[in-house]
Amino acid sequence: MTNGRLQTRRLGQGLEVGSIGLGCMGMNWAYGATADDRGEAIATIHHALERGVTLLDTADTYGPHTNEELVGQAIKDRRDQVVLATKFGIVRAAGAMPGVSAQTANGRPDYAKASCEGSLRRLGVDHIDLYYLHRVDPDTPIEETVGAMKELVEAGKVRHIGLSEASAETIRRAHAVHPITAVQSEYSLWSREPEDGVLQTLRELGIGLVAYSPLGRGFLSGAIKSVDELAPDDYRRSSPRFMGENLQRNLELVAVVEEIARRKGATPAQLALAWVMAQGEDIVPIPGTRRRTRLDENLGAAAVDLTQQDLEEIAGALPRAVGDRYSEVGMRALNG
Repeated sequence: MTNGRLQTRRLGQGLEVGSIGLGCMGMNWAYGATADDRGEAIATIHHALERGVTLLDTADTYGPHTNEELVGQAIKDRRDQVVLATKFGIVRAAGAMPGVSAQTANGRPDYAKASCEGSLRRLGVDHIDLYYLHRVDPDTPIEETVGAMKELVEAGKVRHIGLSEASAETIRRAHAVHPITAVQSEYSLWSREPEDGVLQTLRELGIGLVAYSPLGRGFLSGAIKSVDELAPDDYRRSSPRFMGENLQRNLELVAVVEEIARRKGATPAQLALAWVMAQGEDIVPIPGTRRRTRLDENLGAAAVDLTQQDLEEIAGALPRAVGDRYSEVGMRALNG
């Protein structure tokens, strides 16, 4: 971090972004957001850009559609400061929460193109910098989906393409059709699945990893001790890792994070983010927040220096989290 601004990192195909991005989903969806937060959410996006955050992440399914509209409003006079990422491919009913209610993956070429047009309209832009397939459609060959995304690039409507929660095999097949710039996967101290083959594949092919939920949906910040602290419509109330005995065992993991962070002079959130960033210069975490104070705390992770000894201690002290990342419905859509 230089003069309070983030340094940059490169994803695949030379796409340069701030070393920490901003996940926008929770600004008005999934975490019990209210209309009163809209002004602060927009102010947070503006503050992020001032601090050197460039990668803003949204998706058409967040809301659905309302999160893209929020981001579009926030960047309408700041487009040249933003690397704008959005996603298509998850179809769910209005009001349905991630990984809880029934959802369908749709990667058909006609749907990819129609979804892009909708996102462009809601975001108020003429192109999307990074367009992801949100979940792999098991009924549509990935070559067909990526072929349609390639046509969007050729038409100038998309600059770079990516995948989310894809298997190593699918990534290879997709990359053979058109270069993939980034793969988005959950990656944190309590979600290390990309280490089981995906990360190695990305590095072999020169593809960046965008790590979503790098704070374990806020859990690794140490701010959540009980689901009773969450809003009634917060989807984490239905997440296996936040329920019953799983929650109690995962709180023991957070206690370890808190202790190591204390010794490093950092907050638990900063330690957790610094760990993700230390796994490679080709990894960009996108923690989400709707508050400027939390944003500044998160960006402070860029100044936390973890030695090899620190990393080994953290890895040795922290087992993987107890419980699945999503409900059974959500888990079926992963690693496509």
